[in-house]
Amino acid sequence: MLKARAMTKNKNGRVLCQLSELENLTCKSFSVKIKRKETDIFVIRKDDQVYAYQNVCPHAQAPLEWNPDEFLDANKENIICVLHGATFAIEDGDCLGGPCEGVGLTTVSVEIYEDDIVLIS
Repeated sequence: MLKARAMTKNKNGRVLCQLSELENLTCKSFSVKIKRKETDIFVIRKDDQVYAYQNVCPHAQAPLEWNPDEFLDANKENIICVLHGATFAIEDGDCLGGPCEGVGLTTVSVEIYEDDIVLIS
């Protein structure tokens, strides 16, 4: 898991990585401080958008990925929980199926600034 590096371009956040480092429909995980608490998160690139979520299943309270940085199903259409196969929409983290019904992933605020993916404080 990568630590977010200090950002010099934007006083509102920290640079997680560059957009150009992520191919379409790939993910990258990080350990960052959010509200003074160490939190595991991941970002997903879909086309020219990025989405970020806390790396915890709302049902099992466990990490989602089955291998480092691998959060998507085989077709790369949805986020999937390795423990029980719950699926979540990439665009909003809503539960699409499984025991998490009605409870989605916790979003994390990020934005693209030039080529940087920035965690918003």
